Amino acid sequence: MNLNPTKQELENRISKLFNTLSKSEYNFDTAIIVSKVNQYYFTGTMQDGILIIRRDGKVTYFARKSYERAKLECPLDIIYKMSTYKDMLEVIPTYLGNTFIETEIVPISMLERIKKYFSMEKINSIDRIILSLRAIKSEYELGILTESGKQHQYLLENIVPGILKEGMSEPDFLTELYSRMVKLGHHGVSRFSMFQIELIVGQVGFGESSIYPTNFDGPGGMQGMSPAVPIIGNRKRYLKKGDLVFVDVGYGIRGYHSDKTQVYSYGTNPDEEVVKVHKACIDVLTEITSLIKINKIPSDIYNKIMRDLPDRLSQNFMGYRESVKFLGHGVGLHIDEMPVIANGFKLPLEENMVIALEPKCGMKGVGTVGVEETYVVKAEGAICLTGGPREIIVV
Repeated sequence: MNLNPTKQELENRISKLFNTLSKSEYNFDTAIIVSKVNQYYFTGTMQDGILIIRRDGKVTYFARKSYERAKLECPLDIIYKMSTYKDMLEVIPTYLGNTFIETEIVPISMLERIKKYFSMEKINSIDRIILSLRAIKSEYELGILTESGKQHQYLLENIVPGILKEGMSEPDFLTELYSRMVKLGHHGVSRFSMFQIELIVGQVGFGESSIYPTNFDGPGGMQGMSPAVPIIGNRKRYLKKGDLVFVDVGYGIRGYHSDKTQVYSYGTNPDEEVVKVHKACIDVLTEITSLIKINKIPSDIYNKIMRDLPDRLSQNFMGYRESVKFLGHGVGLHIDEMPVIANGFKLPLEENMVIALEPKCGMKGVGTVGVEETYVVKAEGAICLTGGPREIIVV
């Protein structure tokens, strides 16, 4: 497996973006890409810079810091040194015409600095266009995601049970988990496209901590360190016999993430009702995966599943008291990508989309149970990359 995207891989990605923007419906003159993750997707490097694609086909990557590293990492002959946006005038014209930018990412202050030297007829959003392209993975990307899934499965099934010790705090567990992840091969960060998301490793919690209210848009909960840092874990919550341990973590190698959740019971078998609710979530996952097929509509899948939920999941499904409105999400360079298995999401599923599916349920006095696995959409259906769902593991 190639460690870095090849010149051909990057040229294919740029070509797909250019061909999409060149459709008459967009009337595009210039695309400006500022996001470091999107810059990496198209150039193979991640610098303080700006990527410009013009209607005439010219592609330029202006790197402020580090120009030298950009030259080392990007196999394309598109790199120019930049100190200020004014330097770009040496290569591209001052009039940019109908311009597409990442409106979900670019601050108004940055846009104003660019407009100091360049004029734009109209500003359009390019975010969803790029996300749609990124949703369909190449063979190169699938190779990385497949390896990530294998390591992810090994982490949660073989390593985590050995970490859990009676009396350890939630931060003790998370920091040891993070250390073991990096030693195994994890790239060390969890990247989200959602605005203002801070998360270290993922959501982990002992007992009712995993149903504690949280600002994170996911079905689990987390109390965190304090109101100022509502992540990582509660220093005063210690693992004890009978606790459920909820571990929902993204895992990644070379920039690409898989997503998986495993629930454990510490020191004793879980109560019968807990086992039944967890099993009901596994059954829902089985039903969802049977519907994941090329050309199927995500909103149709979501609505069918929600309409046919078993009685055991009639309350607190997909979140305790505050349910999230999706069943799954794309994964890749970000943990939250397209497609989304949610009402209103009409983009048909295509081959080589990679999706994390996560039916879960909050239980009062217990915590969050359920599963999450990462799948790739193929002609034969959904193929699991992370090993498949497990019953609650007793440690």
